[in-house]
Amino acid sequence: MPINELLSIMAHLRDPQNGCPWDIKQTWQSIIPHTLEEVYEVADAIDRNDATALCDELGDLLFQIVFLAQIASEQGLFDFHDVARGVAGKMVRRHPHVFGDTVFASEQEQKQAWESIKQAERTEKDASGHFFDGIPQAMPALRRSQKIQQRAARVGFDWEHWGQVIPKILEELDEVRAAVGNGESSTRIEEEVGDVLMGATNLARLLGVNAENALRVSNRKFEQRFLQVEALLLTEGISLDEASLVQMENAWEVAKKEEKGMNGS
Repeated sequence: MPINELLSIMAHLRDPQNGCPWDIKQTWQSIIPHTLEEVYEVADAIDRNDATALCDELGDLLFQIVFLAQIASEQGLFDFHDVARGVAGKMVRRHPHVFGDTVFASEQEQKQAWESIKQAERTEKDASGHFFDGIPQAMPALRRSQKIQQRAARVGFDWEHWGQVIPKILEELDEVRAAVGNGESSTRIEEEVGDVLMGATNLARLLGVNAENALRVSNRKFEQRFLQVEALLLTEGISLDEASLVQMENAWEVAKKEEKGMNGS
C-alpha cells in the first residue's frame, strides 16, 4: 500500500546510519514551521481551485504528519497507526447517528450533540482544564477569535442578532480615533485596533462567515487587482515607482470595473 511505502521511506530517511543528515537532526519543534507552511499551501491550492496542485500539496502535508509521527515513534510515544486509530475512533464517537442508532431531530440538535461529545472528551483529558481549553494559542488570530467567541456563545454569552455588533464595531473605531488623537502609546493603539478586529470577527461569525477565509479571499482580490493596476500603468509607460497616487487610484477604478465585467456583475 502507498501509505506503507511512505512510512518506510520516512523511517529510512531518519535511519541514524543510512538516512539523510537533515532529516535525522529534525525535531517536532524544527518541523512545525514546515508543517504550517504546507497547510497554507493546501489552502492556496483550494483558493485557486487547482486540483492538481491540491493533490500535490496534500501529499506534502501528509508527509509532514508522517514525519512528526516517526519522531514520536522513535521516542516510544506513539506511531502513525496510533494517530490513524485515534482519529478513526473519534469520528465514530462524534457521529452516533451514522455509526450507531442515534436519531437527531434537526441539524441544530446534531451540532449540539457534536459539541457535547467534544466537551466530554476535553473533560476526560483534563478535568482541571479551563473553559477555552482545546483552542490552540498558536491558531491564526482571526480563527482563534471566532473559536473563543463560539465557545462563549454556547453558554449564552452572545449577541441576539448580527446587527447589534455594528454599533459595537463603530464604538471601537471611535476608541481608536480617540487613542490616536490623544497621543496614546502604540501599545494602547494596538489594543484598540485589536478590539476592532475582534468585533469584525464576531460579526463574521454571526453571519456564518469564516473570518480567516474571508480575509484570505480579500487579500487575493487586492493582490490581483493591484497587479492589474501595475499592468494598466505599464501600458501608459508608467512604472509603479513613477506613478502618482491619483494615477494609481484611477487605474484601480478601471481594474475594479474590468473585474466586475469578468464576473458578470
